[in-house]
Amino acid sequence: MSEPAKYTVAVRALCEFTAKQGDLDLRFTPSPTAQEGIAGHAVVTARRGDGYRTEVSLSGDYALLHVRGRADGYDARENLLEEIKTYRGKLSSMPENHRHLHWAQVRVYGHLLCAQFGLDSVNLALVYYEIGSGHETVLRETRSAAELQAMFDDQCRRFIAWAEQELRHREARDAALVALRFPHASFRPGQRQLAETVFKANSTGRCLLAQAPTGIGKTVGSLFPVLKAAPGQRIDKVYFLAAKTPGRQLALDAAATIRAADPRLPLRVLELTARDKACEHPDKACQGASCPLAKGFYDRLPAARAAALEVPVLDRAALREVGLAYDVCPYYLGGEMTRWSDVIVGDYNYYFDGGAMLYALAQEQGWRASVLVDEAHNMVSRARSMYSGELDRALLRMARAAAPSETVKKALTKVARAWGEMDAHAPAPYQLLAAPPEKLLSALQNATSTINDYLAEQAVPLDPDLQRFHFDALGFGRLAESFGEHSLCDITRDGKDTTVCIRNVVPAPFLKPRFEGAHSVTLFSATLSPWHYFADLLGLPESTGWVDVESPFSAGQLAVHIASRISTRYQHRAASLAPIAQLMADQYAQAPGNYLAFFSSFDYLEQAADLFTRLHPAVPVWRQERRMSEAERAAFLDRFQPEGRGIGFAVLGGSFGEGVDLPGARLIGAFVATLGLPQLNPVNEQLRARMQAMFGAGYDYTYLYPGLQKVVQAAGRVIRTEQDRGTVYLIDDRFGQPAVRELLPRWWQVDTLSASAP
Repeated sequence: MSEPAKYTVAVRALCEFTAKQGDLDLRFTPSPTAQEGIAGHAVVTARRGDGYRTEVSLSGDYALLHVRGRADGYDARENLLEEIKTYRGKLSSMPENHRHLHWAQVRVYGHLLCAQFGLDSVNLALVYYEIGSGHETVLRETRSAAELQAMFDDQCRRFIAWAEQELRHREARDAALVALRFPHASFRPGQRQLAETVFKANSTGRCLLAQAPTGIGKTVGSLFPVLKAAPGQRIDKVYFLAAKTPGRQLALDAAATIRAADPRLPLRVLELTARDKACEHPDKACQGASCPLAKGFYDRLPAARAAALEVPVLDRAALREVGLAYDVCPYYLGGEMTRWSDVIVGDYNYYFDGGAMLYALAQEQGWRASVLVDEAHNMVSRARSMYSGELDRALLRMARAAAPSETVKKALTKVARAWGEMDAHAPAPYQLLAAPPEKLLSALQNATSTINDYLAEQAVPLDPDLQRFHFDALGFGRLAESFGEHSLCDITRDGKDTTVCIRNVVPAPFLKPRFEGAHSVTLFSATLSPWHYFADLLGLPESTGWVDVESPFSAGQLAVHIASRISTRYQHRAASLAPIAQLMADQYAQAPGNYLAFFSSFDYLEQAADLFTRLHPAVPVWRQERRMSEAERAAFLDRFQPEGRGIGFAVLGGSFGEGVDLPGARLIGAFVATLGLPQLNPVNEQLRARMQAMFGAGYDYTYLYPGLQKVVQAAGRVIRTEQDRGTVYLIDDRFGQPAVRELLPRWWQVDTLSASAP
């Protein structure tokens, strides 16, 4: 007879579940960074005697629970078990519910120690170490093994009903996934190949780059095989990450489709939304005295959590409904439900950025997570931005003006002085530095410490300009600590003001631990060629697989024409406008319907649209505007009706160049009047030089590959199903070059027009 399943829970997770109480309190406080916390622990333990043991592994059982963790330190001579907490400022300003949680943790460790080593009693201590002064405050108590046993049993009894429920859920989930069938009658062409490759990658614990054409059902074709692999590979969580809101909706729709195919499948799906979009009271601080949804948050959380489990798909609307029904913050309820959901849908940053919540939870909880990255051609630019940061001298001036004390003002004045010295050595409009300036970094560190000390003493909100500069300085300092070949440091001058930037160009060193920390990561998109570009820049493991999925579409569905006698180079743009307008008008007259016309910038778009409207006023035209709202973007797309006629003008690489689904007669053609090459400027030229030095492919990695990815994405809006028919014009003579032609989809049959030159 097999042993009953055990539910493993970390000491911290057990205590957070059973001992957290009171208000949600997330006001900005000058808490130590992770590195400062580690250093603080090291200082405290170094002060102890030779017999002092650190990171003591402890574990124990209660019924079906297996509780485990690492105590910070134990002195056998004093029979003293310590839990070390680092902080800044006044200990008295620490919320009481934090202290309550800390005592719960050290008492659980105390019980596990007594049980593991047969002790009758143990001395317990909470050691609070103030980072700035190095001062320790020690709170001590002595507990008998029997007392600690009773406390531990009480904690476990309060958790065990939840644990039993979670075990039943996991068993039912895995049993249903073993029997799960594909949610459609058959696979689309190409979809089976994708699904089989994703399943193999998850079955072998490898990463995968999957180039798969638009329209084959990539979302279902990637999520379904991961779920099928989950029981055999003991996968705890599936993270589906998208670059934009439409991608998240596709994932939610795919999960709903899979659930609908087997109503008995107990699959919990959660959508994570950015705080600024989920916040009910943006004018209030995240703490009980200000926000009613933070007041008593942890007291009402158990009921809200139980109610949330009854909702199969916790999207943004469902989370809001549950949160408001129980008077808890929907955003932080979503954060809590990540622990109890099977499929979590969110933005890239939840797993890949420096403070990524999903990555941290996976490491802390020991989850086996499979990560799906949609539209992964965006990962290079998004990851670069995650690990870049800048400081603006104009903001420094505003921060100095808002300094709340003379001490803070002096510290910011030192930053200004160091900045002035840096500027004196960089008089050019743009200048690359060998490294972040040491004097500036020293002044910034002093300023952020001074502001932290002020906050610790006063506990009052900072002026918005000062707070923004403080956060920018903290981020800049963290990036400076890891500065290397993967980043550039530069100064850009705009009149009398300058901006200093640490600009990541190769995210690989930062992303590598993210790939290693997952059971498997699958990155998929219609444009992932060439594979080595993504492997080099993202830091994919050497064992990463690659698949180029066969297209379900035929060359006969899409007429692709190269207008090779028109140049869209910057110096030729004025001359290109009339030939482009004529080409578009001729195609529209030949086949009236809905078209998209893509240009490299808003200026180019506006010039082209103005001329076209003037020359061909009978053709309906609508344009992408700068900084469109969600409603305005929806209205733009609503113009593409099956019986509609006209041309929508859009910017390549913008909102309408990818992630837009306009099947059938909603879109019958596209004009792409650019190669999409990034702008030629000093920053990109430095990027090109670094790509050449590191990979021997400066032009390709900086200009050609990113540009052609945008082009293929834009053209991919035209053919969405096997029934679609359409036309694409690639407008520029460079599209005829062999190196460019090689980057176009294999299934395209391309011909060259013999139009007259501009």
